[in-house]
Amino acid sequence: QVQLQESGPGLVKPSQTLSLTCTVSGGSITTKYYYWSWIRQPPGKGLEWIGYIFYSGSTYYSPSLKSRTSIARDTSKNQFTLQLSSVTSEDTAVYYCARSFRNPGVDGHNWSLYDYRGQGTQVTVSS
Repeated sequence: QVQLQESGPGLVKPSQTLSLTCTVSGGSITTKYYYWSWIRQPPGKGLEWIGYIFYSGSTYYSPSLKSRTSIARDTSKNQFTLQLSSVTSEDTAVYYCARSFRNPGVDGHNWSLYDYRGQGTQVTVSS
C-alpha cells in the first residue's frame, strides 16, 4: 500500500515562496513509469493540476503556473517537493500530492487519474 503525506507551513506571506514536501512510503518514487504530481483546490473551486516529476526525474508544469513553479525530489528520502514563488491570496488552497501511471498533463485535474494521493494540506496566503 502506497502512502503519501504532504507537509509544510500552513501560512505563507504574500510575495514569499510556498514550500511543501510529499513523503512517500510503501513504494519508490523511482519506480518505472509513475508520475508524481502536485494538485491544489482553492476554496469553492475545482482541482488545479500544478505539475509532476516523472520516475526518471524529469518535470513538467502547468503552463499557467510554470514561471513560478519548481518540483524536485530527494530519492534518498523518497520525497518530492513543491516550490511556488511570489504567492498571492489566489494561491490559497488545499495542496495534494498524488501518483498516476498515466501522464497527468491533460487530465491532471481529475481525481480518477490517480491511484494514490495524500490527504491534503491547507496553505493560506496572508499577511
